[in-house]
Amino acid sequence: MAAGGVAALCVATALHDPNNPGSWLVCPYLFTTGFYCPGCGTLRALHALTHGDVASAWAFNPLLIASLPIFAFVWVATIRRAWLDVGRRWTPGPRLLAVLPVVIAAYWILRNLPGFEFLGPPR
Repeated sequence: MAAGGVAALCVATALHDPNNPGSWLVCPYLFTTGFYCPGCGTLRALHALTHGDVASAWAFNPLLIASLPIFAFVWVATIRRAWLDVGRRWTPGPRLLAVLPVVIAAYWILRNLPGFEFLGPPR
């Protein structure tokens, strides 16, 4: 189900360019505060990725692009274990689960600070 949802989103962003003003909804957080959220630029990054432009995708949302190999590895490992009917061998510990929100919060704050404009999507 998750893979189908991701595939549908990729097809939608490949066919319907989010770079065109008004083609997709505006980020409500950006609209109300003027600051970037961790997800700002994700649709444009996916659009760039579906067209093979990794550099532009990185410019739109570096955290998303940096985390894609991790997501892919976890997804492939999960599918492999399910296919082979192997039980779960590894569970994320509390430290890892505590680090993820800290990384996202740090990215959220940094991309809105002067000097870190490279973390925010181009306007």
